[in-house]
Amino acid sequence: MFQFLSLLPHADQIAFLRLFKYLTFRAGGAVLTALFVAFVIGPALIRWLKQKQGKGQPIREDGPRRHILEKQGTPTMGGLLILLPTVVSTLFWADLENIYVWVVLLVTVGYGLLGFADDYLKVSKRSTGGVSGKIRLVVEFAIAFVATWLIMRAETPELSGMLAVPFFKSALIPFGIFFILVGGVVIAGAANAVNFTDGLDGLAIVPVMIAAATFLLFAYLVGNVKFADYLQLHYVAGTGELTVFLASLVGAGLGFLWYNAPPAMVFMGDTGSLPLGGALGAVAVAVKHEIVLAIVGGLFVLETVSVVVQVVSFKLTGKRVFRMAPIHHHFEQLGWKEPTIVIRFWIVAVVLALIGLSTLKLR
Repeated sequence: MFQFLSLLPHADQIAFLRLFKYLTFRAGGAVLTALFVAFVIGPALIRWLKQKQGKGQPIREDGPRRHILEKQGTPTMGGLLILLPTVVSTLFWADLENIYVWVVLLVTVGYGLLGFADDYLKVSKRSTGGVSGKIRLVVEFAIAFVATWLIMRAETPELSGMLAVPFFKSALIPFGIFFILVGGVVIAGAANAVNFTDGLDGLAIVPVMIAAATFLLFAYLVGNVKFADYLQLHYVAGTGELTVFLASLVGAGLGFLWYNAPPAMVFMGDTGSLPLGGALGAVAVAVKHEIVLAIVGGLFVLETVSVVVQVVSFKLTGKRVFRMAPIHHHFEQLGWKEPTIVIRFWIVAVVLALIGLSTLKLR
């Protein structure tokens, strides 16, 4: 729509059409469009997934016994219910001449295809093992490296290859060409962190939406020269357009949550968790807030660290630190009810987002 209107002669002279030039208007339209698309395709997509998958997503045999009883037969690949509305809405409302939009879409779609392949193998083989770990990491980092390289090419020489440090108004750590490694770790790490978090109904999608809404504000401010100057942020021309993408993601997330709320009708699977995390990582790299992502997405970091600690501890000592990892399963084993865990983790995500937002003024 935005691209079409920009081609119309005299569009600037029509008051209503001038609205489409404003990011805030297009972001609002993107939320509603993605939500609408999710509601329209949701029922048919879930029926199709149930028909194709039969017994649904394979459940971990070493996981909580309750999952085998209550979640057996629920279809996976529900991430399609997030990906399709997000992409459609972004293409409809965003400025398609903006390189940052295409880079983030590259990561989102690329990781979505990888996640879809992983889920497909799990369902077809009736196993919790999908794409081999090595192949998966190679593909993840390949996409992340390409995305980071494209972002570096789009940036001004003063910012390209630099890592911004929050709380300091002008602190930049020069990495040069090696920033490709930094960006790759941020993007791939975020993808896997969200993947670890996706284990209970509604647990991952709400913190993702909270993080997306937070970075929507960051993108809007960083991409606006006046706001960036006032808040002493590093101005990155063009990144404001990522506001539309993130708004689309929030709208699609709301639509998915409608069907993923307990008891879930569909699981997002790797089809959803990998692209969601990867998209957040790519946006963080583009707006020069990579470190802030670790704060805003602290819940995802906690889930990842719990897995790492569990594995390292067991290999070195033969003992487990947690009753089960990721940490949300630890609380299940302690007797916490699923809704209690999910809602309390949502609260943690909100608090971390507020802490991340505080970096805007603590400079």
